Amino acid sequence: MIPYGKQDIQQADIDAVRDVLESDFLTQGPVIQRFEQAVAQKVGANHGLATNSATSALHLACLALGLGQGDWLWTTPITFVASANCGVYCGANIDFVDIDPHTYNLSPAALEKKLQIAEKERRLPKVVVPVHLCGQSCDMEAIHALSQRYGFFIIEDASHAIGGHYKGEPVGCGRYSDITVFSFHPVKIITTGEGGLAITNNTDLAQHMERLRSHGITRDPNLMTHDPDGPWYYQQIELGFNYRMTELQAALGLSQLDRLDAYVASRKERAEWYNHGLASLPLTRPHQHPASDSAWHLYVIRLNQELTPKRRQIFEGLREAGIGVNLHYIPVHTQPYFQTMGFEEGQFPEAERYYAEAISLPLFPTMEDTSHNHVVSTLKRLLSQ
Repeated sequence: MIPYGKQDIQQADIDAVRDVLESDFLTQGPVIQRFEQAVAQKVGANHGLATNSATSALHLACLALGLGQGDWLWTTPITFVASANCGVYCGANIDFVDIDPHTYNLSPAALEKKLQIAEKERRLPKVVVPVHLCGQSCDMEAIHALSQRYGFFIIEDASHAIGGHYKGEPVGCGRYSDITVFSFHPVKIITTGEGGLAITNNTDLAQHMERLRSHGITRDPNLMTHDPDGPWYYQQIELGFNYRMTELQAALGLSQLDRLDAYVASRKERAEWYNHGLASLPLTRPHQHPASDSAWHLYVIRLNQELTPKRRQIFEGLREAGIGVNLHYIPVHTQPYFQTMGFEEGQFPEAERYYAEAISLPLFPTMEDTSHNHVVSTLKRLLSQ
């Protein structure tokens, strides 16, 4: 089976993890800090905070921005459920903004229209979470301009997008957002096994997330209710979590980071293969916004409307041919849990049209030409039946 995504583990990664196993620290040691600093430097930001998952990083980001009971978090319906769940964890209300029909990212036009209505109804969002689907940045300049007008915070869910660029700057630089979150799941651009990282230019937000990551505990006397009893002393000053990354994960991530640019270049090359091989077929290839340089986490095709009744048949035919296609994503508002909140099918028509037509094709840096040719030839055969 050709997987839709696959990690690339090399000897340098194994050696890096072995070095940690032979060191004095398996957790809360120096490698985590080195990894955080290296990622921050790579994307041109001030602070990085490594976590045990991107979901944890999203949760910490929401908490650090003060999201709570009665507040609103808005995100896109075409994302993994974590982009919305992070707000639910904080007791906030959730709503969605429909997608742009070309990029499949959150639509700034739909966002502006929804904000105008919400302002009149006095239910403006406190946090908006744009998701850089497939590795392509949202139109962050437009979203940021709306945040300045309507007063909401921005968390970029860049789980797909480390190594990508927007308007010539790295995704994560923080020019258009308060916090950016990356994922290091094995199918992502680089991996730490499981893991995530929150990036920010705001020192106060970084320190708050760091405290929340480790049980809400501080050793800073300036934050304590009284002077320390001794050098051993700490205080829990708020409710936090154990969202820490291990030294083993950080060592793997630090090693992988050395190959980030090469991985993105390889993904882009393979995406071009698909663009060429699929050009004559009755489907839509991924549109790339001129301001965005995608990290190409995913390559999603959309079948032409007349073929959508056969989508399942085509999907299963690809699987039967040993091609591990997938679907990213089922619209979050159609999930049973979110429908208990009052969401219904038909509320976000562009997202639902996308879902009816989309298939994610295999794309990863070590994908061989023969595998690529097999995907293209099989898809041609199935579409002609």
